[in-house]
Order: sequence, then structure tokens, then C-alpha cells
Amino acid sequence: MPITTCIFDAYGTLFDVAAAARQAASEPGFEALQQKWPDLANHWRLKQLQYTWLRAVADAHADFWDITQDGLDWALEATGLDQHPALRQRLLDLYWELQAYPEVPEMLATLKAGGMQTAILSNGSPPMLDGAVQSAGISGVLDDILSVESVGVFKPHAKVYDLVAQRFGCQRDEVLFVSSNGWDAAGASGYGFVTAWVNRANEPMDRLPWQPTHVLSDLTSIPELAGL
Repeated sequence: MPITTCIFDAYGTLFDVAAAARQAASEPGFEALQQKWPDLANHWRLKQLQYTWLRAVADAHADFWDITQDGLDWALEATGLDQHPALRQRLLDLYWELQAYPEVPEMLATLKAGGMQTAILSNGSPPMLDGAVQSAGISGVLDDILSVESVGVFKPHAKVYDLVAQRFGCQRDEVLFVSSNGWDAAGASGYGFVTAWVNRANEPMDRLPWQPTHVLSDLTSIPELAGL
């Protein structure tokens, strides 16, 4: 069936999760981060994701903001920066205003001009997502922001992907689901969505029972994949 609805993961897909560490490293007073920010950003993101998976398996859900702080604390200790409380606070503040990738505003505007329904579907909590969307200036090209908090479990649980049809009334094969996480795109493929994995880092394909429908290096071709 033709694509009617384009759904996007947020962190790492629309918003650059390394931006907080990169920005802080350039600011006065945080010189200790200058050589370590790439490692810290990678550790932070990996632990953030790992904690969502572990909590989902253990049925021990927590707000994504709490998990984000836990992941940062692990990353700060791993990089020897855990004795800098001002740095911790600055990184957390910056996470609420992550930069969108450069192609995001035009891509979303093209989808909306073409009549597509658009939304975010994210592990993020509603306040976090609202802050990021407002900071990036893309609220006008999104129909909704869907958070896992309404079902109390993280992706890739099917209850999360169910939120799309509940909101938009579409069939699974009418949805183009876009994520920078290979496991998320694979899980959504298994669910029945048409999927695009935005593989910015040129990573290997995850060894899972399902694979993304499309693999991209950025988001510029999403309107074409949606049939526009």
C-alpha cells in the first residue's frame, strides 16, 4: 500500500545525541572534556540504550530522563570525569536542546507539503521530547509526538509500535518508520512497518531475525522513499 505516515525515532535520528558533549567541550571551564568528549558521548548513548533494554526485560520501567542521567553518570566515571559536578549539570542541560541534523527541517517540511502524516515515536519522556522539538524549531512540521511513557515499556516492544495505528488509524504497511538504531528499524520491520535505518556511522547490520527495508546514510531521501 502507499505510504501515508512517516514516523521518526528522535534521539540519534532527528537529534544529534553527541551534540551535548561536543558543545560542552568547546565551552570555558570544561577543558577536561576536550579530548574525551567523543568517548563520553559514545559511552553515554550506549548505556542509555542498554538500560532501556534491561529495564524492559526486567519489567522495571523508569522515566527516560532518569535513565539518561544514569547513563551519563556511568559515562563520566568511565572517562574519569565524575568529579566535575558542574560538567554533569551542563551536559544534562544541553540534552534538553540537542541540535537537529542539518537536513531535518527541509525533509520534514517536504513530507508535510506532500500530505504525509508525520510524528516522532520515541523512548523519550514527553517533556524531553517537547524541549528538543521546540529547540530545533520543528513543531510545525510534526503532527504528533508519541512517547513510550503512555504504555510503560521501551522499544522494540510491540506495544510501542501499536501507538502509531492508535493515533493515525493507518495500516502497518502504510507506515515508513525511520530510525538511526539498527535494532529499532529491525524490530519495526518485524512488526510490519516499512523501515529505513539511517546508518550515519556505517555500522554492520545487526544479527536479528528481521532487517530494515532500506539503509540510508542520512535523511535526505526520506521523501522519495515515501513516494513523493
